[in-house]
Amino acid sequence: MPLITNDAVVLGILVVILAVIFHTEGSGRFPRFYKVVPSLLLCYFVPGLLGTVGIISGEQSQLYFVASRYLLPASLVLLTLSLDLPAIRRLGSKIVVMFLAGSLGVMLGGPLVMVLFAAVSPDLVGGTGPDAVWRGMATVAGSWIGGGANQTAMKEVFGVGDDVFSAWIAVDVIVANVWMAFLLYGTGIAERIDARTGADTSAIEALKAKVAAYEAEHSRVATTRDLFAILGVGFGVTAVAHGIAERVAPYITAHVPSLAKFSLGSEFFWLIVIATTLGVALSFTRARTLEGAGASRVGSVFLYILVATIGMKMNLLAVLDRPGIFLVGLSWIAIHAAVMILVGRLIKAPFFFVAVGSQANIGGAASAPVVASAFHPVLAPVGVMMAVLGYAVGTYAAWLCGLMLRSAAP
Repeated sequence: MPLITNDAVVLGILVVILAVIFHTEGSGRFPRFYKVVPSLLLCYFVPGLLGTVGIISGEQSQLYFVASRYLLPASLVLLTLSLDLPAIRRLGSKIVVMFLAGSLGVMLGGPLVMVLFAAVSPDLVGGTGPDAVWRGMATVAGSWIGGGANQTAMKEVFGVGDDVFSAWIAVDVIVANVWMAFLLYGTGIAERIDARTGADTSAIEALKAKVAAYEAEHSRVATTRDLFAILGVGFGVTAVAHGIAERVAPYITAHVPSLAKFSLGSEFFWLIVIATTLGVALSFTRARTLEGAGASRVGSVFLYILVATIGMKMNLLAVLDRPGIFLVGLSWIAIHAAVMILVGRLIKAPFFFVAVGSQANIGGAASAPVVASAFHPVLAPVGVMMAVLGYAVGTYAAWLCGLMLRSAAP
C-alpha cells in the first residue's frame, strides 16, 4: 500500500507539483535546465518518482480514471475550438505514413524479438497453454497499436491466461511510459532534430502562426462569465459524449458484435470520438471566440493534470519482479523506435510527425494529444485523429502480429 491513499491529498500533491514546475520555468531562473528538460517531461516524471518509491500509487488511486474520462474529453473540446481543418489538411500525408510505420514497427518487432530471445533464452519466451508468453505479447500488440479495447480483444481472441496477461500489462505500462518520456524529451530538441534531418516544418509553423494571429486579434482578459462559458462548453460536451457513449457501445456489443473488432464496443472509444467531433463542429460556431478568453489554456491545464496522473502509474521497481520479460519489452519498443527513425529520415518527416505517429500507436487517445500539445496546444487534435486511426486498424494488425508470434514461439 502507498503511504498516501486519500485521493484528495494525492490530487493536491499533483497540482502543487505542476504549479512549482511551471512557476520555476516561467521565473527564468533555470534557463539551462528547462532548455534540456522540457516542463512536460517533469510533469510526467516527478509523479512517477513518487509512485516508484511508494508515496502515492496509480493503481490504488482513481484519479487517472477521473482525468481520462472527464478532464481529457473536456480538454479535447477546448483545444479544438480554434481548430483550422484546412491548415491541418495541409500537413500532408507524411504524418499518416509515420503512423503506419509505427504500426509496422510493432507488428514486426514482436515476432523478431521472439525469434532473437528464443535463440538465446527459450525459457524466457516459452510456456505452454493459456500462459504461453506469445499470448501475452499478442495483448501488448493490441495495446501498442490500438489501445485498451484492442488489448482486451486480443486476450479473448487468443485465450490468454490471467497470470501471463497481468505480467505483460506491467510490461506494457512501464515500457510505454519510458518511451513516452523519451518522446517528451525530444519535443524540447525538435528544432535541432529537424534541422539535422532537413525536415520541412513549414506547414506546422504556418498552422501555429495562424492560431497565434487569431489569438492576438481576439485576445481579451477573461471574465467570470468567460470562464464559466469555457467550462460549460468543455464539460457540457463531455456530458453529451458520455450520454451517447454509454448507450451506443453496449448496443453495438449486444446487437452488432461483429463491429466490436473495430473497437466500436468500447465506451472510451466513443467518448473520445464524440467529444472531438463536437469540438470540431463548435470550431465553426461563435464558440470559437472563447479562444480569445483562454479556452485552449484551460484545456491545457486539464491535459497537464492528466499527464501527472499518467506519470504516477509508472513504477520502475516492477522491473525487478520479472526483469527478463521487461528486457523483451524494451527490445520490442527499440525496434519500433528504429523503424520510426528510419522511415522519418527517409521521407524527411518533422519530429512532430515521428512523435505523434509513434504515440498514436503506443499510447492511444489518452496520451497522443499530450505529446502533440507539447509542440503546441493547437496540435493536440492531430494526436487524437491519429489515435482514432489506431483504434480502427489495431485489432487486425494485432491479430496478425499474434499469429506471427505464435509461429515464432519456441
